[in-house]
Amino acid sequence: QVQLVESGGGLVQAGGSLRLSCAASGSIGSIITLGWYRQAPGKQRELVAYITLGGSTNYADSVKGRFTISRNNAKNTVDLQMNSLKPEDSAVYYCNARIIMGTMTSDYWGQGTQVTVSS
Repeated sequence: QVQLVESGGGLVQAGGSLRLSCAASGSIGSIITLGWYRQAPGKQRELVAYITLGGSTNYADSVKGRFTISRNNAKNTVDLQMNSLKPEDSAVYYCNARIIMGTMTSDYWGQGTQVTVSS
């Protein structure tokens, strides 16, 4: 089991910045990736970015060059720095941890934090 607690988020004007943080606890030794997803009203949850244990990153095309994901393995945290925010970035953002147990993987989710970007 992995517990994820998010912080950050809020209301910002277009062009502004926000930073999301997520702290993981529990069976953290089995975590292979940490990441962020988002879900806007009426839309499916989508990947924003993830980072592997080794530090490799992957970003959605829509956020490349604007968002940066970082991971502190010692503190078991993952942050998402969001710059040049656009109204279309408005969504509930969820922290994700993917763990591996044997040959199976499982996903754990935080409770979500609202990001609203006003035009």
